[in-house]
Amino acid sequence: MTVENPATTPAERLLPGIVQHTVETPRLRAAVLERPGTGTPVVFVHGNVSSSLFWQPAMLALESGVRAVAVDLRGFGDSETLPVDATRGLRDFAEDVESVLDTLGIDEAHLVGWSMGGGVAMQMLLDRPTLVRSLTLVSPVSPYGFGATRLDGSLTTPDAAGSGGGGANPDFVARLQAGDRTAEAPTSPRSVFRSSYVHAAYRSPLEDLWVESMLSTSTSEGNYPGDSVASENWPGFAPGRTGVLNTMAPQNLDLTGIVDVDPKPRIAWVHGLDDAIVSDTSFFDLNHLGQLGVIPGWPGEEEAPAQPMKAQIRAVLGRYEAAGGEVVEEAWASCGHSPHLEHPDDFRRVLEAQLAARPVG
Repeated sequence: MTVENPATTPAERLLPGIVQHTVETPRLRAAVLERPGTGTPVVFVHGNVSSSLFWQPAMLALESGVRAVAVDLRGFGDSETLPVDATRGLRDFAEDVESVLDTLGIDEAHLVGWSMGGGVAMQMLLDRPTLVRSLTLVSPVSPYGFGATRLDGSLTTPDAAGSGGGGANPDFVARLQAGDRTAEAPTSPRSVFRSSYVHAAYRSPLEDLWVESMLSTSTSEGNYPGDSVASENWPGFAPGRTGVLNTMAPQNLDLTGIVDVDPKPRIAWVHGLDDAIVSDTSFFDLNHLGQLGVIPGWPGEEEAPAQPMKAQIRAVLGRYEAAGGEVVEEAWASCGHSPHLEHPDDFRRVLEAQLAARPVG
Protein backbone atom coordinates (compact mmCIF):
# COMPACT_ATOMS: atom_id res chain seq x y z
CA MET A 1 0.00 0.00 0.00
CA THR A 2 1.32 3.44 -0.95
CA VAL A 3 0.44 6.32 1.38
CA GLU A 4 1.42 9.96 1.57
CA ASN A 5 2.24 12.09 4.57
CA PRO A 6 -0.22 14.69 5.85
CA ALA A 7 -0.07 17.79 3.67
CA THR A 8 -2.02 20.26 5.76
CA THR A 9 -2.33 21.57 9.30
CA PRO A 10 -5.74 22.22 10.91
CA ALA A 11 -5.46 25.94 10.17
CA GLU A 12 -4.66 25.27 6.52
CA ARG A 13 -7.88 23.27 6.18
CA LEU A 14 -10.05 26.29 6.96
CA LEU A 15 -11.52 28.35 4.16
CA PRO A 16 -11.38 32.17 4.50
CA GLY A 17 -14.19 33.33 6.77
CA ILE A 18 -14.27 30.15 8.89
CA VAL A 19 -12.74 29.99 12.37
CA GLN A 20 -12.14 26.93 14.54
CA HIS A 21 -12.21 26.73 18.31
CA THR A 22 -12.41 24.11 21.02
CA VAL A 23 -15.45 23.80 23.29
CA GLU A 24 -15.06 21.96 26.59
CA THR A 25 -18.31 20.39 27.72
CA PRO A 26 -19.14 17.95 30.54
CA ARG A 27 -19.24 15.20 27.88
CA LEU A 28 -16.25 15.85 25.64
CA ARG A 29 -13.73 18.27 24.17
CA ALA A 30 -15.24 19.23 20.83
CA ALA A 31 -13.81 21.02 17.82
CA VAL A 32 -16.22 23.57 16.37
CA LEU A 33 -16.10 25.47 13.10
CA GLU A 34 -17.91 28.78 12.99
CA ARG A 35 -18.84 31.49 10.52
CA PRO A 36 -19.52 34.36 12.93
CA GLY A 37 -22.90 36.05 12.82
CA THR A 38 -25.99 36.85 14.84
CA GLY A 39 -29.51 35.57 15.31
CA THR A 40 -30.71 31.99 15.39
CA PRO A 41 -27.70 29.95 14.23
CA VAL A 42 -27.57 27.26 11.58
CA VAL A 43 -25.97 24.17 13.14
CA PHE A 44 -24.43 21.58 10.81
CA VAL A 45 -23.86 17.92 11.73
CA HIS A 46 -21.57 15.90 9.45
CA GLY A 47 -21.88 12.28 8.42
CA ASN A 48 -19.85 9.10 8.80
CA VAL A 49 -16.19 9.04 7.67
CA SER A 50 -16.07 12.82 7.38
CA SER A 51 -15.94 15.92 9.57
CA SER A 52 -17.18 19.49 9.72
CA LEU A 53 -14.70 20.46 7.00
CA PHE A 54 -17.28 19.26 4.46
CA TRP A 55 -19.71 21.98 5.58
CA GLN A 56 -17.49 25.00 4.95
CA PRO A 57 -18.84 25.99 1.50
CA ALA A 58 -22.44 25.76 2.73
CA MET A 59 -21.60 27.80 5.83
CA LEU A 60 -19.97 30.53 3.74
CA ALA A 61 -22.86 30.58 1.25
CA LEU A 62 -25.34 31.69 3.89
CA GLU A 63 -26.47 35.29 3.78
CA SER A 64 -24.02 37.69 5.37
CA GLY A 65 -24.60 38.02 9.10
CA VAL A 66 -26.09 34.55 9.63
CA ARG A 67 -24.21 32.59 12.27
CA ALA A 68 -23.14 29.09 11.20
CA VAL A 69 -21.78 26.43 13.56
CA ALA A 70 -20.47 22.95 12.70
CA VAL A 71 -19.48 20.41 15.35
CA ASP A 72 -17.00 17.57 14.87
CA LEU A 73 -18.55 14.41 16.32
CA ARG A 74 -16.54 12.28 18.76
CA GLY A 75 -13.88 10.32 16.92
CA PHE A 76 -14.00 12.59 13.87
CA GLY A 77 -12.20 15.77 12.85
CA ASP A 78 -10.38 17.43 15.73
CA SER A 79 -12.83 16.43 18.46
CA GLU A 80 -11.87 14.11 21.27
CA THR A 81 -11.89 10.40 20.47
CA LEU A 82 -14.19 8.59 22.87
CA PRO A 83 -15.79 5.15 22.54
CA VAL A 84 -19.29 4.99 21.07
CA ASP A 85 -21.94 2.94 22.88
CA ALA A 86 -23.89 1.63 19.92
CA THR A 87 -26.64 0.13 22.07
CA ARG A 88 -27.84 3.72 22.52
CA GLY A 89 -28.23 4.21 18.78
CA LEU A 90 -27.01 7.68 17.80
CA ARG A 91 -27.60 9.16 21.25
CA ASP A 92 -23.90 9.48 22.16
CA PHE A 93 -23.42 11.74 19.15
CA ALA A 94 -26.69 13.63 19.64
CA GLU A 95 -26.02 14.33 23.31
CA ASP A 96 -22.48 15.47 22.47
CA VAL A 97 -23.81 18.06 20.00
CA GLU A 98 -26.49 19.13 22.49
CA SER A 99 -23.80 19.62 25.14
CA VAL A 100 -21.79 21.82 22.76
CA LEU A 101 -24.84 23.96 22.01
CA ASP A 102 -25.62 24.25 25.72
CA THR A 103 -22.07 25.36 26.44
CA LEU A 104 -22.28 27.93 23.65
CA GLY A 105 -25.60 29.20 25.02
CA ILE A 106 -27.56 28.14 21.92
CA ASP A 107 -31.12 27.19 22.87
CA GLU A 108 -32.63 27.28 19.35
CA ALA A 109 -31.10 26.43 15.99
CA HIS A 110 -31.80 25.58 12.38
CA LEU A 111 -30.42 22.04 12.32
CA VAL A 112 -28.79 20.51 9.22
CA GLY A 113 -27.66 16.87 9.20
CA TRP A 114 -25.93 14.91 6.44
CA SER A 115 -26.09 11.11 6.11
CA MET A 116 -25.44 9.67 9.60
CA GLY A 117 -25.61 13.29 10.79
CA GLY A 118 -29.20 13.36 9.55
CA GLY A 119 -29.90 10.56 12.00
CA VAL A 120 -28.11 12.50 14.75
CA ALA A 121 -30.28 15.52 13.92
CA MET A 122 -33.46 13.41 14.09
CA GLN A 123 -32.34 12.07 17.48
CA MET A 124 -31.83 15.66 18.67
CA LEU A 125 -35.34 16.48 17.51
CA LEU A 126 -36.62 13.57 19.59
CA ASP A 127 -34.55 14.64 22.60
CA ARG A 128 -35.30 18.35 22.54
CA PRO A 129 -37.91 19.40 20.00
CA THR A 130 -37.93 23.03 21.17
CA LEU A 131 -34.25 23.30 20.25
CA VAL A 132 -34.96 22.69 16.55
CA ARG A 133 -36.30 25.70 14.64
CA SER A 134 -36.09 23.83 11.31
CA LEU A 135 -34.62 20.50 10.23
CA THR A 136 -32.78 19.90 6.96
CA LEU A 137 -31.99 16.26 6.23
CA VAL A 138 -29.29 15.83 3.60
CA SER A 139 -29.12 12.25 2.25
CA PRO A 140 -30.07 11.03 5.74
CA VAL A 141 -29.89 7.51 7.11
CA SER A 142 -33.31 5.86 7.20
CA PRO A 143 -35.24 6.36 10.47
CA TYR A 144 -35.10 2.54 10.73
CA GLY A 145 -31.30 2.43 10.56
CA PHE A 146 -28.95 1.05 7.91
CA GLY A 147 -29.46 -2.44 6.57
CA ALA A 148 -31.47 -5.58 7.38
CA THR A 149 -35.00 -4.16 7.37
CA ARG A 150 -38.09 -4.35 5.20
CA LEU A 151 -40.22 -1.38 4.14
CA ASP A 152 -42.10 -1.27 7.46
CA GLY A 153 -38.86 -1.37 9.45
CA SER A 154 -39.21 -5.01 10.52
CA LEU A 155 -35.97 -6.99 10.74
CA THR A 156 -35.06 -9.38 7.95
CA THR A 157 -33.53 -11.72 10.56
CA PRO A 158 -33.89 -11.62 14.36
CA ASP A 159 -30.26 -10.50 14.78
CA ALA A 160 -30.20 -8.04 11.83
CA ALA A 161 -27.54 -10.13 10.12
CA GLY A 162 -25.46 -8.28 7.56
CA SER A 163 -25.72 -4.86 9.23
CA GLY A 164 -23.39 -3.04 11.61
CA GLY A 165 -19.64 -3.05 12.08
CA GLY A 166 -18.91 -6.26 10.21
CA GLY A 167 -20.05 -4.68 6.95
CA ALA A 168 -17.07 -2.35 6.58
CA ASN A 169 -14.50 -3.19 3.93
CA PRO A 170 -11.31 -4.15 5.85
CA ASP A 171 -9.01 -2.67 3.22
CA PHE A 172 -10.85 0.66 3.34
CA VAL A 173 -10.46 0.69 7.13
CA ALA A 174 -6.76 -0.12 6.80
CA ARG A 175 -6.24 2.68 4.30
CA LEU A 176 -8.03 5.14 6.57
CA GLN A 177 -5.77 4.11 9.41
CA ALA A 178 -2.67 4.40 7.23
CA GLY A 179 -3.60 7.87 5.98
CA ASP A 180 -3.78 6.85 2.32
CA ARG A 181 -4.26 9.96 0.16
CA THR A 182 -3.82 8.20 -3.17
CA ALA A 183 -6.32 6.85 -5.67
CA GLU A 184 -4.31 3.70 -6.28
CA ALA A 185 -7.08 1.32 -5.18
CA PRO A 186 -10.90 1.32 -5.33
CA THR A 187 -10.89 1.08 -1.53
CA SER A 188 -8.75 4.17 -0.87
CA PRO A 189 -10.63 7.08 0.75
CA ARG A 190 -10.10 9.25 -2.34
CA SER A 191 -11.50 6.56 -4.62
CA VAL A 192 -14.45 5.96 -2.31
CA PHE A 193 -15.16 9.70 -2.27
CA ARG A 194 -15.19 9.80 -6.07
CA SER A 195 -17.28 6.66 -6.52
CA SER A 196 -19.72 6.94 -3.61
CA TYR A 197 -19.83 10.38 -2.00
CA VAL A 198 -20.50 12.31 -5.23
CA HIS A 199 -21.83 11.87 -8.76
CA ALA A 200 -19.27 10.68 -11.32
CA ALA A 201 -19.31 14.08 -13.04
CA TYR A 202 -18.40 16.04 -9.87
CA ARG A 203 -15.05 17.78 -9.81
CA SER A 204 -13.70 20.13 -7.17
CA PRO A 205 -10.39 21.89 -6.46
CA LEU A 206 -11.17 21.15 -2.80
CA GLU A 207 -11.00 17.36 -3.18
CA ASP A 208 -7.82 17.17 -1.10
CA LEU A 209 -9.72 18.86 1.72
CA TRP A 210 -12.53 16.32 1.53
CA VAL A 211 -10.00 13.49 1.68
CA GLU A 212 -8.32 15.08 4.73
CA SER A 213 -11.73 15.20 6.36
CA MET A 214 -12.32 11.50 5.70
CA LEU A 215 -8.88 10.63 7.07
CA SER A 216 -9.71 12.33 10.37
CA THR A 217 -11.93 9.32 11.21
CA SER A 218 -10.71 7.41 14.26
CA THR A 219 -10.35 3.66 13.70
CA SER A 220 -9.49 2.97 17.34
CA GLU A 221 -11.47 0.44 19.34
CA GLY A 222 -15.03 1.60 19.97
CA ASN A 223 -15.05 3.97 17.01
CA TYR A 224 -15.13 3.25 13.25
CA PRO A 225 -16.28 0.77 12.11
CA GLY A 226 -17.27 -1.13 15.27
CA ASP A 227 -17.38 -4.75 16.34
CA SER A 228 -19.50 -7.66 15.14
CA VAL A 229 -20.62 -11.08 16.32
CA ALA A 230 -21.02 -14.36 14.49
CA SER A 231 -24.46 -15.17 13.12
CA GLU A 232 -26.07 -18.36 11.85
CA ASN A 233 -27.80 -16.17 9.25
CA TRP A 234 -26.28 -15.05 5.93
CA PRO A 235 -23.78 -13.41 5.50
CA GLY A 236 -22.49 -14.82 8.80
CA PHE A 237 -22.23 -11.80 11.10
CA ALA A 238 -24.50 -9.49 13.09
CA PRO A 239 -23.98 -6.11 14.76
CA GLY A 240 -21.85 -5.76 17.87
CA ARG A 241 -22.35 -3.32 20.74
CA THR A 242 -19.77 -0.60 20.11
CA GLY A 243 -18.59 1.61 17.29
CA VAL A 244 -20.00 3.85 14.62
CA LEU A 245 -21.68 1.44 12.20
CA ASN A 246 -23.45 -0.38 15.02
CA THR A 247 -25.15 2.87 16.09
CA MET A 248 -27.19 2.58 12.90
CA ALA A 249 -27.92 -1.15 13.16
CA PRO A 250 -31.71 -1.44 13.12
CA GLN A 251 -32.09 -3.08 16.53
CA ASN A 252 -30.28 -0.06 18.01
CA LEU A 253 -31.84 2.79 16.03
CA ASP A 254 -35.48 3.81 15.70
CA LEU A 255 -36.11 7.45 14.86
CA THR A 256 -39.74 7.08 13.79
CA GLY A 257 -40.83 8.87 16.95
CA ILE A 258 -40.22 12.16 15.16
CA VAL A 259 -43.76 11.70 13.82
CA ASP A 260 -45.14 12.56 17.26
CA VAL A 261 -42.90 15.44 18.35
CA ASP A 262 -44.42 18.76 19.34
CA PRO A 263 -43.76 21.38 18.16
CA LYS A 264 -43.05 20.14 14.64
CA PRO A 265 -40.27 21.99 12.78
CA ARG A 266 -40.40 22.26 9.01
CA ILE A 267 -38.41 19.40 7.48
CA ALA A 268 -36.58 19.66 4.17
CA TRP A 269 -35.38 16.32 2.79
CA VAL A 270 -32.65 16.85 0.20
CA HIS A 271 -31.19 13.92 -1.71
CA GLY A 272 -29.55 12.97 -4.98
CA LEU A 273 -31.16 10.65 -7.49
CA ASP A 274 -27.78 8.96 -8.02
CA ASP A 275 -26.93 8.37 -4.35
CA ALA A 276 -24.89 5.16 -4.04
CA ILE A 277 -25.06 5.05 -0.24
CA VAL A 278 -28.61 5.93 0.85
CA SER A 279 -30.77 4.31 -1.80
CA ASP A 280 -33.34 1.59 -2.33
CA THR A 281 -30.51 -0.18 -4.16
CA SER A 282 -27.56 0.87 -2.01
CA PHE A 283 -24.11 -0.42 -2.87
CA PHE A 284 -23.40 -0.37 0.87
CA ASP A 285 -26.32 -2.66 1.70
CA LEU A 286 -24.99 -6.21 1.88
CA ASN A 287 -28.36 -7.69 0.97
CA HIS A 288 -28.37 -5.70 -2.25
CA LEU A 289 -24.76 -6.72 -2.94
CA GLY A 290 -25.77 -10.33 -2.40
CA GLN A 291 -28.62 -9.92 -4.85
CA LEU A 292 -26.13 -8.61 -7.41
CA GLY A 293 -23.83 -11.58 -6.82
CA VAL A 294 -21.04 -9.46 -5.33
CA ILE A 295 -21.29 -11.39 -2.06
CA PRO A 296 -21.79 -15.13 -2.60
CA GLY A 297 -24.47 -17.29 -1.02
CA TRP A 298 -27.33 -14.79 -1.01
CA PRO A 299 -30.36 -16.70 0.35
CA GLY A 300 -32.93 -14.86 -1.75
CA GLU A 301 -35.44 -12.02 -1.65
CA GLU A 302 -37.63 -13.53 1.05
CA GLU A 303 -34.87 -13.78 3.66
CA ALA A 304 -32.51 -10.99 2.62
CA PRO A 305 -34.22 -8.26 0.59
CA ALA A 306 -32.45 -5.00 -0.15
CA GLN A 307 -33.41 -2.26 2.29
CA PRO A 308 -35.77 0.27 0.62
CA MET A 309 -34.09 3.19 2.38
CA LYS A 310 -35.62 6.10 0.48
CA ALA A 311 -39.06 4.50 0.51
CA GLN A 312 -38.75 4.19 4.29
CA ILE A 313 -37.73 7.83 4.67
CA ARG A 314 -40.60 8.95 2.44
CA ALA A 315 -43.10 6.85 4.42
CA VAL A 316 -42.01 8.20 7.81
CA LEU A 317 -41.94 11.80 6.59
CA GLY A 318 -45.39 11.21 5.08
CA ARG A 319 -46.67 10.25 8.53
CA TYR A 320 -44.95 13.34 9.97
CA GLU A 321 -46.81 15.48 7.44
CA ALA A 322 -50.13 13.70 8.11
CA ALA A 323 -49.63 14.46 11.81
CA GLY A 324 -49.49 18.19 11.07
CA GLY A 325 -45.85 18.81 10.14
CA GLU A 326 -44.57 20.46 6.99
CA VAL A 327 -42.24 18.46 4.73
CA VAL A 328 -40.49 19.56 1.55
CA GLU A 329 -38.66 17.00 -0.60
CA GLU A 330 -35.90 18.04 -2.99
CA ALA A 331 -34.59 15.24 -5.25
CA TRP A 332 -31.85 16.31 -7.64
CA ALA A 333 -30.61 14.70 -10.84
CA SER A 334 -26.88 14.27 -11.50
CA CYS A 335 -26.36 14.25 -7.76
CA GLY A 336 -24.89 11.60 -5.47
CA HIS A 337 -24.65 11.47 -1.69
CA SER A 338 -23.44 15.07 -1.16
CA PRO A 339 -26.04 17.57 -2.46
CA HIS A 340 -24.45 20.41 -0.47
CA LEU A 341 -21.22 19.98 -2.44
CA GLU A 342 -22.65 18.96 -5.80
CA HIS A 343 -25.48 21.51 -6.12
CA PRO A 344 -24.39 24.40 -3.86
CA ASP A 345 -26.72 27.04 -5.33
CA ASP A 346 -29.78 24.82 -4.98
CA PHE A 347 -28.70 23.87 -1.48
CA ARG A 348 -28.35 27.51 -0.48
CA ARG A 349 -31.90 28.11 -1.76
CA VAL A 350 -33.20 25.30 0.45
CA LEU A 351 -31.44 26.69 3.52
CA GLU A 352 -32.74 30.19 2.86
CA ALA A 353 -36.29 28.83 2.87
CA GLN A 354 -35.59 26.96 6.09
CA LEU A 355 -34.35 30.10 7.83
CA ALA A 356 -37.80 31.64 7.38
CA ALA A 357 -39.58 28.59 8.82
CA ARG A 358 -41.22 28.29 12.21
CA PRO A 359 -42.30 25.07 13.99
CA VAL A 360 -45.96 24.03 13.91
CA GLY A 361 -47.63 23.28 17.22
